[in-house]
Amino acid sequence: MISYRTAAVGALLGALPCLFTALAAPPAQAHGAPTDPVSRTFACSPEGGGAARSAACRAARGAGDDPEAAAWDNLRIAGVAGKDRERIPDGKLCSGGLEAYRGLDLPRADWPSTRLSAGADLTLTYRSTIPHTGTFELYLTKEGYDPKRPLKWSDLEARPFATAKDPALVDDAYRIKATLPADRTGRQLLYTIWRNTSTPDTYYSCSDVVLGAPAKGSSGAARPSSEAAAPPSRAASSAADEGDGNTTPVLLAGGASVLVFGAGVAATVRRRRPRR
Repeated sequence: MISYRTAAVGALLGALPCLFTALAAPPAQAHGAPTDPVSRTFACSPEGGGAARSAACRAARGAGDDPEAAAWDNLRIAGVAGKDRERIPDGKLCSGGLEAYRGLDLPRADWPSTRLSAGADLTLTYRSTIPHTGTFELYLTKEGYDPKRPLKWSDLEARPFATAKDPALVDDAYRIKATLPADRTGRQLLYTIWRNTSTPDTYYSCSDVVLGAPAKGSSGAARPSSEAAAPPSRAASSAADEGDGNTTPVLLAGGASVLVFGAGVAATVRRRRPRR
């Protein structure tokens, strides 16, 4: 009996260093992704509402290596250190090269998208569960971008059209103010990179957008819909994408609270408790 007790005590003492290490470990790293303009990860998540039932999202879930592992706010790579184009191969920009998210790289023109106006002011809403310091970089695809082809680094401008360093986390989101380039229209892709400085992680996000020409005499603000169910600044458009046959969910910029899709389905963006 004494030998058993001695062995048990020895095992417990041997496990104490591991226990103390676990207790002293830092909290979970930040998680996040754009919700407006809606990112593919969020649109296709259970919180994406009508967009999650779109053909593109169904195909993405079917192509993913592990749908349970592909959390909308966890597409990140550690230790990139600014070498994005070396670490992530062409054709895998939206997944970051992570197998769990490979469905996000499917080249197709019916991804859930947000309708904006070229040259308009933009406030990108980036939901996050834990505040961290870091720099956001926003890139837009070049004129002539073809969504039916795999996205390559050469499809993006060499420099971001907007950056933001250490923005405040307010109401569970960072809000990045920018002005969209005025020299391209139609279906484009907004690529967001968040380089953490308080963690070793870099986050990648793809948001599909449809850019219309700004109205004459206007500042290029997003166009409201006559069918809006809320004030224009927060309502969604039910208009179809050009050439999409009214089958693709299209959101109006600013629809971070209520999103109304092409099929008339509304989805409320719900806050989620921080994941530790």
